[in-house]
Amino acid sequence: MSTADLPPLLIGCAAGFSGDRTDAAAPVVQALIASGLPAVLIFETLAERTLALAQLARRSQPEGGYEPLLDELLRPVLAQCLAHGVRIVSNFGAANPLSAARRIRELAQELGTRVPRIAIVQGDDLSGPAHRELLRQALGDGLPDEPIVSANAYIGAQSIADALGAGADLVVCGRVADPSLVLGPALAHFGWAVDDWDRLARATMAGHLLECGAQVTGGYFADPGYKEVPDLAHLGYPIARIEADGHCTITKPPGTGGRIDERTVKEQLLYELHDPAAYLTPDVVADITQARVAQTGPDSVRLSGVRGHARPDHLKVNVCFEAGWFAEGEISYAGPRAGARARLAGEVLRARLAGVASLRIDLIGVASVFGDDASQWFDGSGAQAPGGDARDVRLRVAWQHRDHATAQRLVREVTALYCCGPAGGGGVRTAMRPRLGTVSCLVPREAVATGYDWLDAPAAEPATPARGATA
Repeated sequence: MSTADLPPLLIGCAAGFSGDRTDAAAPVVQALIASGLPAVLIFETLAERTLALAQLARRSQPEGGYEPLLDELLRPVLAQCLAHGVRIVSNFGAANPLSAARRIRELAQELGTRVPRIAIVQGDDLSGPAHRELLRQALGDGLPDEPIVSANAYIGAQSIADALGAGADLVVCGRVADPSLVLGPALAHFGWAVDDWDRLARATMAGHLLECGAQVTGGYFADPGYKEVPDLAHLGYPIARIEADGHCTITKPPGTGGRIDERTVKEQLLYELHDPAAYLTPDVVADITQARVAQTGPDSVRLSGVRGHARPDHLKVNVCFEAGWFAEGEISYAGPRAGARARLAGEVLRARLAGVASLRIDLIGVASVFGDDASQWFDGSGAQAPGGDARDVRLRVAWQHRDHATAQRLVREVTALYCCGPAGGGGVRTAMRPRLGTVSCLVPREAVATGYDWLDAPAAEPATPARGATA
């Protein structure tokens, strides 16, 4: 059968970040099954900070470090997917894909399903000693002296495609590029050449539309009175119908809330796109300058006209490192002159903590979202501070410091405002947590070996190399 004769592939997305709604998958899976077409369900649950926090979690619990909501996300749909041949691809392996895969197998046993074939994508984790020199060469003087928490390369779709092609029911990834979760299944289904840049770019942009979940179905789009979205409380999550030429149509499960129209798709298409003519991914460089977005029916929009160019020679790596401690505190002031009292409290804190670290001061609801870490609007006297007539103000202050005891001084000083004034402060909340820093670099593609393992493979068996990967 030629590629042109293959049926379309449906790919549904049931999560756009770690912490997303856990009831989104069921309607998506029902729609995939009802279509009768080959189908894949993806969960996109990984961000840069999410991965670093997962590495910290694995330090304290060696079997942890994967998506904490894995059970809640998969339990409602795993049995259905296995029974109806809907395959699952996700990056909820985070810092520990092996443990995630083991937990999925346990979950299948608890649900009484058949034993699933689970593949684990390898190669993204560069945080071990063997890769330190590679990072040193890439970062030079930018390599932090502080302990490295995580270093992960954004790897591409090929290992996912190879695992699906070998019969995987589920593919568990760590740090793959978000659109690769969609491109991988498309590669496996259609058998495109790895240098068929136009088709790869089209499926990559389908992945870009899906990767943030309900953003494309109206969630992040909604703005009452300006951009209305029906039944926002019950948003449907997106489904892409990918054709043999790579073009896609975005829909959502019938009967769900939200909307899909040209505007929601265009907003998501441009989301985080640094250069519309050259969207860099590990798999392809996508060009949307000639893309066309067209409504094809209710909650149905087709994307076409995307072009592709040869993939980059390098892979992006994010390196997260320990950066001391982050302390913050909040206190509320209400009633007459609340804004003035909140500003005075900020002045007191700035004076008492002077010379230790840069203090960020926010008046929430008055000057916070549009402020900056240097609190430049806050001149000490309060003369230039906005919100002078505010009657309900939440003061927030924050700083970071390498020394725990020094960082904790802020917590104590905010608490002391209860009785030390200004008048009428209440509702104090304080927090201390480890701070993570991030630097990014590029490493040669050939320096990163990628592939996949089967969960039930012997421990000594090496990963099956992806086509075109470096061993």
